[in-house]
Order: sequence, then C-alpha cells, then structure tokens
Amino acid sequence: MDTATDEYHMSQAVSAAAAVRRSVSPRPWVGAVVVPDTSITRPNSDVSIFAGATQGRLGAHAEIAALGSAGKYARGSTLYTTLEPCSHDGQTGPCADAIIDAEVARVVIGVQDPDPLVSGRGIERLRSSGVEVTVGVGAAAVEQQLLPYLIHRRTGRPMVIVKLAASLDGRSAAPDGTSQWITGPQARLDVHRLRADSDAILVGARTVQDDDPSLTVRLDVGELPLDFVQPRRIVLGRSAATAKVQPALELSGPLPAILDSLGEQGVLQLLVEGGASVAHDFHQEGLVDRYVIYFAPALFGGSDGRGLFDGAGSASIDDLWRGQITSVNMFGADLRIDLVPNLRDSYTDVRSQGG
Repeated sequence: MDTATDEYHMSQAVSAAAAVRRSVSPRPWVGAVVVPDTSITRPNSDVSIFAGATQGRLGAHAEIAALGSAGKYARGSTLYTTLEPCSHDGQTGPCADAIIDAEVARVVIGVQDPDPLVSGRGIERLRSSGVEVTVGVGAAAVEQQLLPYLIHRRTGRPMVIVKLAASLDGRSAAPDGTSQWITGPQARLDVHRLRADSDAILVGARTVQDDDPSLTVRLDVGELPLDFVQPRRIVLGRSAATAKVQPALELSGPLPAILDSLGEQGVLQLLVEGGASVAHDFHQEGLVDRYVIYFAPALFGGSDGRGLFDGAGSASIDDLWRGQITSVNMFGADLRIDLVPNLRDSYTDVRSQGG
C-alpha cells in the first residue's frame, strides 16, 4: 500500500488504542487494525477493517483482538499495530506467532518495543517466517501516545509530569498561602483528565497541610471506563491520618530512588501536583519529562506572592533552563502550555548510571 494509506490505517490503530488508555496500565495501550486482502469477499460490504485494542489488564493483546475479529479474513491481510508484536510467552501467547498462524501477509508497526523481552525480536520472528514488515509508520503520533510506557521501559522510571498553575505574573499562591482557585473550572476539569491518565499523583506534605486535597479523579462516567482504578496517592513526608489524601503512600528519601521504586511497582506516569518546593526539587534534579502549566488571566500585582518554584534557581541568564513548548491550548479563560526539556528523547537506563 502507499504511504498515505499506511498512515491512515495507523491513525485508526492509534484511535483504537486511545479508547483503552485508562483501563489497561501498566500494560501498554496498543491499537491494531486488520485490513483484509481486497481480492477476498468480505462478509459485509460496510466492513473495511477489523480493529482491536489491548483487552484490560489481563486480556488479549491488541493484535490478538484484531485477528479474532477478522477471523478467516486475516489471511493475506495487512495488520497495523502501534507497538511491535511480542514474541514471548507472558500473560498471553506470543502475538508474532498468532500473526504467522493467521497467514497475515504484511505487518506495519508504529514503533519498536524497547522492552528487553521484545526489542526487535517480534520483528525478526515475523520476517524470518516470510511476513513483510514495515516499521516507523505514524511513529511520531504513536510515540506521543505511548510515551509513558516507552520512558518506563527505557529508564525503569515513570514519565514525570509536573503540573503547575499561576497567575500571568507567575504567582502560584497569595502571600498568606491561599491558592484555591487560581484557574477556572474548565482548566481544573483538564487536570482531572491528566489525573485519569496517570498511575500515581504525588504532592508534598506541606500541600496536604495547606490545601487538604483528595487527589482523586472526578469526571463524568462517560469519560472513565467501568473498570477505572483511581491513581495511587503519594505524599512526600508525613500527613495526618484524617487528611483527605488518605490512604496514601508516604515516602521520603532521594527522588531518583523514589522514582526507581515506583517504576518497579509498575507506575508508568507520575503526576506531580505540588507544592512549589517539590516542583523545584524535581526540576533541579532534571527528573521532569513534561511541564504542564496553566496560566489564569489574573495578576497578583506584587513580588510577595509565592512563585511556581520555591528554592534557588539559575544564578545567571547564562544558566537559564530552556525547553521546548509542544502545545498551547485554551481551557475557558485559562491558558495551558506544555513544555519539555530540549533533549527529551535522549533517554538511557538511568539505573545503570546510579542516578
């Protein structure tokens, strides 16, 4: 097929994966599409593809689901999958073997799986059995969709998102410590969507003391799967037994070690919600993969309000941290800016470096 056709069908696989994003982690949310051989009569002229996605936390992989939907029409077909098919026995049988057994003629893959158990083995298994394999179609979109999983498999740690909210003059709280609510209801609703996409939410003990947040996801039923599991709640330090955040996991120690531990526990995406000291520490140690900053059309009008970060910053303009703005969106009257480090893609296994 031509490039445009491949891109189109990969976009359908991406859409299938998006539908299960909040119901499968810590498994990767993968989408797959089977496009039958046009020389084979289809059972229904309105059916041009057979789509599948990762089936919950224990069920079939996306490729197996799509093949099951296609049935005999998988023979001679092209299968599009956002992530490289596995070739090992895990919770389910090897997807590569199922594809070969179904006599699929061609497999189009969005991104190679960095998991050491896969990492090119699925591609090699398919090619060695005579299946044509194309890798990299729609890779940019798939990379963004699967970024928490990919970071976790490359580094052993969760993808860290630091969420911040401020007035346009950069103040996150008034001098007396009050901060609710700087942003409006639509921005706060967007934060709940960020929470829903995260495996854990982290705040400092001071934020618990000052704001007493519950850190739960509160969205309409239609936005959450029936089997939705609330993110883990994590507090750096100690919090009162009566705090709304309880029951919570209370942690202390070096942040890199905490991230290593959370990665080992299957946390793929960690949302850091505050406060300013915690955000500063994650930033200064270079542990942030994405900053999500909401700006309200408001001004404190002075220098005595609290800033986004609490702690020492760049001493000189020459030392200024610079990143890349990846998106700018309006939520009601508020502005959301997504920012990533300049070298976001240069992930290595930080555990081997002891950092």
